[in-house]
Amino acid sequence: MTDRLGLANLSDLPESARPDYDPRGLRTGLVHLGAGAFFRAHQAWYTHKLAEAGEREWGILASSQRSATVSAQLAAQDSLYSVLERPTHGAPSAHVVGVIRGSACAAADPEPILDAIADPHVHAVTLTVTEKGYRADGARLRMDPDVLADLSGRPPVTVVGQLVRGLQRRTGRGAGPIAIVSCDNLSHNGSVLRGLVHDFADRLTGPDAATTREFIERQVTFPSTMVDRIVPATSDDDRDEVQRLLGVRDEAAVVAEPFIQWVIADEFLGPRPAWEKVGATLTRDVAGYERVKLRLLNATHSLIAYLGALAGYQTISAALADPRIENAARMLCDGDTMPTLTAPDGLDLAAYRDDVLDRFANPALGHRTTQVAMDGSQKLPQRILSAVRERRADGAMPRVGALLVAAWMRFILGRDDGGRPLDVSDPLAQRLTSLIQRPVPANEIVRGVFGVTEVFGPDLQEDDELVDTVAAWYGSLRDFGVGDTLSTL
Repeated sequence: MTDRLGLANLSDLPESARPDYDPRGLRTGLVHLGAGAFFRAHQAWYTHKLAEAGEREWGILASSQRSATVSAQLAAQDSLYSVLERPTHGAPSAHVVGVIRGSACAAADPEPILDAIADPHVHAVTLTVTEKGYRADGARLRMDPDVLADLSGRPPVTVVGQLVRGLQRRTGRGAGPIAIVSCDNLSHNGSVLRGLVHDFADRLTGPDAATTREFIERQVTFPSTMVDRIVPATSDDDRDEVQRLLGVRDEAAVVAEPFIQWVIADEFLGPRPAWEKVGATLTRDVAGYERVKLRLLNATHSLIAYLGALAGYQTISAALADPRIENAARMLCDGDTMPTLTAPDGLDLAAYRDDVLDRFANPALGHRTTQVAMDGSQKLPQRILSAVRERRADGAMPRVGALLVAAWMRFILGRDDGGRPLDVSDPLAQRLTSLIQRPVPANEIVRGVFGVTEVFGPDLQEDDELVDTVAAWYGSLRDFGVGDTLSTL
């Protein structure tokens, strides 16, 4: 039987795969909520590289929120796991990470999490809990039964409840300032989290409620971030690859592309990891980086996904291998989105575009077109419609941006160009389908869809030239398909 990864066999691993530090010598200085694959391939990876650079006081207590699977996998391996990097070109490699020094499951027992947040040696809490985990209702905290129960004093199971109860305990211990760092894909994620934490804290009762609120106001910061690394689900084939490379079995292995990016607002009151030493960007302009990602990476991803799915391609890499779709992606960047961007901190936009396209071409990542195409009604306003408005204000017609909107509309119909069914997942799919299927001219269809103001706002429906441009693309995609349509670009 093959050994499982652990401290006992760490010295037997290939030297290139072993961490350049003794995990047992790390002191816990960070807490993380949401110990899924992205965290292990991203925030923990940066902290691992920092430990290899000599900073040994940033071990992590990692908490899963609902399922105990990850914490059990890590506990069985002395909290070790590997990152399998699969490049676009070249052979994969595996690297063992040892910065996680303990794990917990909030649903089973949040007590270790609260104690760690209150520990004077802990100076930051990072989060990857997905948008749903914040339980936001607009700018306020949604008062659902779990939040109300956390407010009543039961052991907290919600993310915001754990943060505030941990900070309440930290206040009593006089443990000093701490940063709460959201790493989820939310615009202005730090500001969002700050508002939710204050909302919960404002509802506290009891003798220490006021001092807790004062501590949060004066001693707690909420830096916004922008994160990027493609981390697909780990398959059995991936685990077999890790076993071949390491000689041991790793049930907690994660897969990632080589590219990684972390932009963090420089808003810390106390000690912090020097993540910038290992490639992170500390800046006052997170929003600038966020705009670049939304418009050059996310919008391009969506265009490739919709065109690719309609053309019958299963994966993003297969779609991008079609030169017509690659040309459309480059035209979207060069003509419609890059002109709306100012490069933050000297970022090279053309090089960033080329990196994006190279990353999307990586067949090892297996990103499915229909998966990337999900929830378009929620994504398009930030990814492309804001850029469309700016180009129209400048007097330009964003032709490929209009094509992206048309391709999304055509995708909503749920059949590819060969008549095969597509897996359409969008909260507005039923409403949109009824608008798109009407037996009326294409420009009336588009004007009706543009009337869905929660997606398009009140203004775009009145832009006749934009409506006609989207309608021309939509009619071509519907009647002639992706191939013939792209031949006119």
